[in-house]
Amino acid sequence: MTRPRSTTSSRTRLARQRSRLPVPGRARGVALVTGAARGIGAATVRRLSAEGWNVVAVDRGSDDPRLPYALGTVAELQALANERIVTIPADVTDVEALGGAVEVAERRWGGLDVVVAAAGVIAGGAPAWELDPQQEQAVLEINLGGVLNAGRAGIPALLRRPQPREGRFIAVASTAATRGLPQLAAYCASKAGVVGYVHALARELAGTGVTANAVSPGSTRTAMLDESARLYGLPEAEAFAGQQPIERLLEPEEIAALIAWLASPASAGATGGDYPLDGGLSL
Repeated sequence: MTRPRSTTSSRTRLARQRSRLPVPGRARGVALVTGAARGIGAATVRRLSAEGWNVVAVDRGSDDPRLPYALGTVAELQALANERIVTIPADVTDVEALGGAVEVAERRWGGLDVVVAAAGVIAGGAPAWELDPQQEQAVLEINLGGVLNAGRAGIPALLRRPQPREGRFIAVASTAATRGLPQLAAYCASKAGVVGYVHALARELAGTGVTANAVSPGSTRTAMLDESARLYGLPEAEAFAGQQPIERLLEPEEIAALIAWLASPASAGATGGDYPLDGGLSL
């Protein structure tokens, strides 16, 4: 006769899971999101806030003179503000400014649990060796350097949480990290760098309770995709839809949903991953 299995451990796990669920009046945790003024960053801020997170939303809030298209504005950033969202204009190429945003999170809400590095730009429309050096520098400094700076400023704060901690570092990469896109070599290189950084970071954070993952979107309905269409001489961004097996563009909210899952306790077993949400573009 076999003895019935004890349910103590399963009950304990269930109790822990329930204790992590947001309840009215109590925040799920504290997150910092860069590139928050629009696109995937803004959708992520809204999603995390709706799920009960307190959020520090960070964006440059002004154009970069090296790039030929408009970036997010301070007005767009400030429009996100509510009782759970604090907005801070800060450039991801300035690690001290990001450090100041981290300090706001710790001073206002007592700590930081999640960093989402979503800031990104695009430039191209020419062979790699002909791309304007200033545009190339902007892409590398913001897309890759901005993620490294987010790690430099944010990860020490994640580690300041007492054990047992469940910190999350999440970077927005791209299908371009693994699929060569003509006339977008600098962009591809920057996103491949993001994925490589996350792989190494996951190993460095082993045993700390902090995980590191990347999300790689495909063609998503954002201002950046509008600029991509212009670079390729296409009439509109919708033209990219046919490249994806789902035969439509992705919405920023879809990417935000995956980021929110990676931020949650449900993703505790995931680290060092590059999660494609690309409508099959990478196939």
